[in-house]
Amino acid sequence: MRNSRRGQVDPFIVMDVMEAARRAEEGGRHIIHMEVGQPGTPAPQGAREALARVMEDEPLGYSVALGLPALRQRIARLYGEWYDVDLDPGRVIVTSGSSGAFVLAFTALFDAGDRVGIGEPGYPSYRQILRALDVEPVGIAAGADHRLQPVPGDLENLDLQGLMVASPANPSGTMLDRSALSALTDACAARDIAFISDEIYHGIEYEAKAVTALEITDDAYVINSFSKYFSMTGWRVGWMVVPDSHVRLIERLAQNLFICASHAGQVAALAAMECEAELQDNLAVYKANRALMLDGLRDAGFERFAPPDGAFYVYADVSDLTDDSRAFAAEILEKAGVAVTPGLDFDPHRGHGTIRFSYARSTGDIREGLARLKRFMQARR
Repeated sequence: MRNSRRGQVDPFIVMDVMEAARRAEEGGRHIIHMEVGQPGTPAPQGAREALARVMEDEPLGYSVALGLPALRQRIARLYGEWYDVDLDPGRVIVTSGSSGAFVLAFTALFDAGDRVGIGEPGYPSYRQILRALDVEPVGIAAGADHRLQPVPGDLENLDLQGLMVASPANPSGTMLDRSALSALTDACAARDIAFISDEIYHGIEYEAKAVTALEITDDAYVINSFSKYFSMTGWRVGWMVVPDSHVRLIERLAQNLFICASHAGQVAALAAMECEAELQDNLAVYKANRALMLDGLRDAGFERFAPPDGAFYVYADVSDLTDDSRAFAAEILEKAGVAVTPGLDFDPHRGHGTIRFSYARSTGDIREGLARLKRFMQARR
């Protein structure tokens, strides 16, 4: 059967690593998972209990396309609590995870053939979703001197219709401070470039609070999710904040593309937002894991990385060890029993010499994984 050119997207390599790890576990091996941004904790207890109660009394059918009104109002209130931003709930759209938000945003903002800048290294699905929509992703090689984040000078002579940024970023965990984020939004406004801010890792910060683009401008698309800070990856609930003039446009698209986000997921998400004590306990685990990783990776021989500001990843330069990060990751899985992600997932041009380590799982797993990595590196020498 024929297939489309738009369907010819690259694989999401981390998912291939997950499958290789699953096969190893199926064969009886114990694998330490440092490959995926999957919190080791479940959805907050209050969220699970709320859904159990509602399931007894309600059919949980379709919700309206923009999301449950109570959830949209609660998300808007979060911006006041976290950033002192007075946000109109009418601008909040609940989505099928952040992935659904990306599809809606890219469809609403760009026509076939448009060009959208994305920092490299960066989340790989940005590129593939854009390609599937016949929009051209334009990689911006972010430099170590700017902590792997794009800067206004990178936009010169690129003829872009959009720019996608993430802070804290995946895979580096680096953040844009207020001045850096403001400089990018100003540069985009001057060039009529649509600005999209991926803020999915907000809440998981270590030394300074992440800045939302909404503190600087209303002329942006801001995307977030319940997957990371709220520990609800499989529930598939995200949200997007858009300019008021774009709400009806997004609503029409959402009605037709997705109907609505999961009703059950939205019920749980609303309750999760009141579970701050449990969520802060999760953050304390990430902080402990981060400290272990920074010391343990260096002790094992992985020394070339910038300490992450947020999220739960370390992105290490291993070009002194390999020029094939995919083969190196496979070797680590086979010999050490630790699943890690090759940098080619995040940077198709320079990722052959980088590896991403996730520390989202339990502290015990991180400690054991680091011990295995140290033994692997000692044997490899």
